[in-house]
Amino acid sequence: MKNLHDEKEVLQEERSILTAPLQRRSFLQFAGAGAAGIALIAAGCKKDKNIIDNGGSMGGVTLDFKDDFGVLNYAYALEQLEAAFYIQVAATPYANISAAELAYFKDIQFHEIAHREFFKNALGTSAIAGLEVDFSKINFADRTSVLGTAKAFEDLGVSAYNGAGKLLKSTTYLTLAGKIVSVEARHAAYIRELISPNSFSNVEVVDAVNGLETSRDPKAVLAIAGGFVKTKINVINL
Repeated sequence: MKNLHDEKEVLQEERSILTAPLQRRSFLQFAGAGAAGIALIAAGCKKDKNIIDNGGSMGGVTLDFKDDFGVLNYAYALEQLEAAFYIQVAATPYANISAAELAYFKDIQFHEIAHREFFKNALGTSAIAGLEVDFSKINFADRTSVLGTAKAFEDLGVSAYNGAGKLLKSTTYLTLAGKIVSVEARHAAYIRELISPNSFSNVEVVDAVNGLETSRDPKAVLAIAGGFVKTKINVINL
């Protein structure tokens, strides 16, 4: 299996897209959005402003799947969770972690932060508030606990993108989601190989009949992710 350093050349292009200026104007330029696309984003911002809770302790956040902005906010929520996890892993590495594993986890951390910031900046005022995570079930000092959680998050993230693609109406967003899920799949493969060699595409993640990767709908994903998030996540129009 190729390690993450071997993949850097491939990832470099995506990283430049996801980390560089991260301004709303840059997103539109990259996305190649014409007048119609810009109008769609503007409309989404205006409409969603009234339905997105600001993440206060009482109401939580709302993912409104009536349009693509709900799907983008859904992805933003998941990227917040993953970024928070890897930031903690890199900040408090488990006992006797090797230099190579720490370097790989830092790579993944930067990817997830880039994904999170990309969605946050692209959504602008339509972005849901920051989520409060709950990692009390994870023992960050224990390699088995960290790897097991990383595997669960990465498999969940890949299945989430696979399941949400059909909800996107914009082919531009669908292309972007495809780029991101390809990176998430590399993360999942690497973590799986750390845990058990040659398990990167086993029956847990690939359907033995049709050969396609597992997908989950947003409700199934959020039911699992919710165990690691304190903020209440409301779902409507799904």
